[in-house]
Amino acid sequence: MLRLLNLLIKNMPEDTRPLLNSYDFIIPVPLHRTRLRERGFNQAVLFGKIIAREYGIPLKFMTLQRITSTFPQTMLPVTTRKLNVRDAFRVKDQTQVESKRILLVDDVYTTGATINECARILKKAGAAIVDGLVIARAM
Repeated sequence: MLRLLNLLIKNMPEDTRPLLNSYDFIIPVPLHRTRLRERGFNQAVLFGKIIAREYGIPLKFMTLQRITSTFPQTMLPVTTRKLNVRDAFRVKDQTQVESKRILLVDDVYTTGATINECARILKKAGAAIVDGLVIARAM
């Protein structure tokens, strides 16, 4: 999987380089510590590391924290996913994100509830721009 991601990122169109280089740093969507212990890794962090290395953008994986252990989004009906992640995240140090341009990365975009909630929290903490980049979109 990581080899495939490396290949995809290395072969992104050249015109994406200036766009990606416009961000101050990358923040992966965090897992709650209990989920991280169960899984052993956070796929969004792995994805973020690949982009950070290829494009020379700093990765900040401790800035955004998941403070609530939520039900996995895939197990919930679309109508309750937004409520499931509401206020499940916090910014550890607001001064790190104030006036910054942030690229938020995650593995899969289904309804957008998780990435939208993370962006909302980052913007509330003072981020100037928060854009999302995902590996895949569920169909």
